[in-house]
Amino acid sequence: MEDADLAGRVALVTGSASGLGRGLALALADAGADVAIHYYSSDEAAAATAADAEAFGASATTVQGDVTDPESVDAMFESVEADLGSVDVLVNNVGDFDPRHWEEIDLDAWNRVLSTNLTGTMLCARRALSGMRDQEWGRIVNVGYAGSEKALTGPTNFPYFVAKTGVLMFTRMLAADTQHDGITVNAVSPYVIETSDEFPEAAPRGRWATVEDVANAALFFCRSDSDYVSGENIEIDGGYLPESI
Repeated sequence: MEDADLAGRVALVTGSASGLGRGLALALADAGADVAIHYYSSDEAAAATAADAEAFGASATTVQGDVTDPESVDAMFESVEADLGSVDVLVNNVGDFDPRHWEEIDLDAWNRVLSTNLTGTMLCARRALSGMRDQEWGRIVNVGYAGSEKALTGPTNFPYFVAKTGVLMFTRMLAADTQHDGITVNAVSPYVIETSDEFPEAAPRGRWATVEDVANAALFFCRSDSDYVSGENIEIDGGYLPESI
């Protein structure tokens, strides 16, 4: 359903060819935004997502890039700006994870998880800020993980938890740095989304979160009625409160 706050805005969602990113991009398109579907290698899936976005009446484009490479990020934004205009809404969704015990993870895997989750978030946000500051309006929504807010610990996924905790800190620091610029920076942090079959006995409220649950939280941060909300994090976890994972 079109939202007056987002109609005609340009949104870039990283990692939006499939999964959660796809759902976030389509929610923005349904709300009236023009969307850039970012992918790394899934060009056909990205094209399909763009076609689905256009079915809502939005303009859509696809853009390939490596969010961990500054030159690639520059090229991504230049492509979106040429096709749709300056990016008004950035959703940093990309992020690998590695569920192995941390002592089994080699350095390349460790660096990949940290760089896709944390460095990529920083690089894309930095590139988006110039245009947002020029127009004195912008929305950055970072995808975190519910365990980061509670500083949960566990024997696996070390680099992922470390990176997502960094994303949360980066979100709050960037919010403070942009408080006079008409820009808000917030995070949405799901626990387990319905596509996963991990820990089914632990699902709060009898189900896992849906993509729609996460998208609804992200859309709140993109609307004008959240103008005074920045540096915040919404956990989409059904009230899940373990001491560790």
